[in-house]
Amino acid sequence: MPPVTTLIVSLALLTAALIGVVVARPSITTTRGGKILAFLLLFFLPIFCGAMGVSSKMAQSETTAFCLSCHTMADYGKSLYIDDPNHIPAAHFQNHRVPPQEACYTCHTDYAMFGTLKVKLSGLRHVYIYYLGTPPAPQNIKLYQPFNNRECLHCHLGARSFEEGVVHTADPATLPAIKANKLSCVSSGCHDVVHDIAHLNDAKFWKEAN
Repeated sequence: MPPVTTLIVSLALLTAALIGVVVARPSITTTRGGKILAFLLLFFLPIFCGAMGVSSKMAQSETTAFCLSCHTMADYGKSLYIDDPNHIPAAHFQNHRVPPQEACYTCHTDYAMFGTLKVKLSGLRHVYIYYLGTPPAPQNIKLYQPFNNRECLHCHLGARSFEEGVVHTADPATLPAIKANKLSCVSSGCHDVVHDIAHLNDAKFWKEAN
């Protein structure tokens, strides 16, 4: 069990035990100190434990392991190990261009204001569909909206390989169009090979060294 989770569980159990004492001996609350203790036990500590728990699970939901824990996403996890530099997610994951432990979150988070909150709310929609609806087949999963170049530029903007790339600079209009999100990074003929799960059976896979 992670240290933070252990702390939260321990604090919650301690709070529950102390609440039990107050309920069993209500006379404790007759004094000023007892009333303060009751307030802490009945209101402050439960809210504090809840807030810590939410914070911990929110952080956990940003991990690659969490995203791939849903079997619907298993093929997308496999695609990260395709041994082909033309596969953009695989190349980024294998070469640590994104943090491997947060690969999904890094590329699929809206980095605008409230982006993290927005992606978390979308995650709740996934939970609703998974448990109360009919999850789509992996090959039918689509983004809610077109992939925004902003998510690429969050890391690549200013990088020499991006700013001085031969393809990017061949036409003076190309780079400004990319930065303005008018020409998609994943448009046909550019970086258009992403999670090609339809051809996983024909792919060669990279094996990570131990």
